[in-house]
Formats: sequence, structure tokens, C-alpha cells
Amino acid sequence: MLHRKTALRLVAPVAVLALTLSACNGSDDADAKGAATAAADSSPSAGGSASASASASTSAGGGEVATGESVTGKVAEEPGDVTYEIAAQKVDVGTEAEAQKVVSDPKDAKGMVLAIAHVKFTHQAGPALSDSSDANDGTTVWADGQRGSILIGASEDGVAGCEDPYDVESWKQGESHVFCESYLVPATAKSIEVHWSEEDGEPFVWKFPNA
Repeated sequence: MLHRKTALRLVAPVAVLALTLSACNGSDDADAKGAATAAADSSPSAGGSASASASASTSAGGGEVATGESVTGKVAEEPGDVTYEIAAQKVDVGTEAEAQKVVSDPKDAKGMVLAIAHVKFTHQAGPALSDSSDANDGTTVWADGQRGSILIGASEDGVAGCEDPYDVESWKQGESHVFCESYLVPATAKSIEVHWSEEDGEPFVWKFPNA
């Protein structure tokens, strides 16, 4: 379901737009096609947001996940392996004009829109963390089966509902945090996908219609 939003704010003072294309087999391996430095302190307003409320799932080994369901995955954190429940909640989608404002050369964002994925992680088992987590490292954003273009170094601090993993210095079993990833995807995409995978694992995929 799409929700109209206003005042979506992305602060990317030294971010780099990495234009990547997925391999033909649809894997996460991607070939870099170019880069552009993102403009400082851009403030796009969201064109829409596809969202879902999570319910537990016992899915394993990757694959498509129904909207509203969560999965479990293991991440090698500094104190040891931690099992998380993961749920892609929504993707905030902006406009092409807004996407052109977050890169230094608007031509690099021609035909693209900004997509910010919100992913909720709940600590289920394993040692408590006393430093930042690597759980969100497995998150990527795709559109119509093709990997989007990540804004490397972008900060989602100004985006409502997004937490900075580096600010989470204590994380105990049962606690949850929402981390976000910012990508540019084609404005004509019919479906925006949030992928999450364990290291070297097959991705879980949540699909959100892009109306």
C-alpha cells in the first residue's frame, strides 16, 4: 500500500552514488558503472511509501518473503554470532526531481528516483552488543529484479524512523532497531525490492509495488 509523505530528508554531505547493475543471473554480484558525488544537505520530499507490518516467519535459505512477514538470519558480530529477526517494513520513494538534487551532477540521476528502505532488526539470540552492528550490511535495494544505485556514505539521520547503526552502542536480546538504506532506482520501476542476506547466503526478498 502506498502512503503519501512530505518532508523526507536525506543528508549526504560526502556521499557517492555508485551506479551498479546486477548480474544476468539476478545475484547480488554487481558491476560498477560509474560514480557521482552527492550534494550536501539535500532535502527531497517523499513521493510515496510502500509499507508492511511484520509478522513472524520461519522462512530459511532465502527466497521471496510475503509482505508483512519476517525472517531469521545470523550475523557474525564482534562478540559472536547473533540471530536476528528481520523485516523490511517499507520503502520511501521520492521523485525524479528530488533524486537530481542529491547528486552533484543531475544527469547522473536522470530517470531515477530516491528509494529509502526501512528494515527492522530484532535481537533474538546470541551475545549482547556493546558496539555498532553489522546487521544492515546485508541490505540492498532492487527494482524490477535489477540492483539499484547505492548512495555510499549517505546519512539517513534526518529521515523519520531511521536509526544510525553507529549510534547503537548497546543491543540486548529482545530489543529492536530500524536501519535504512538509500538507493536510486529507475522511476519507471513497477516493483521495488528489499533484499537481505547472510554473508555468502541467498537473499530474502520483499517486494513493494511502485505505483
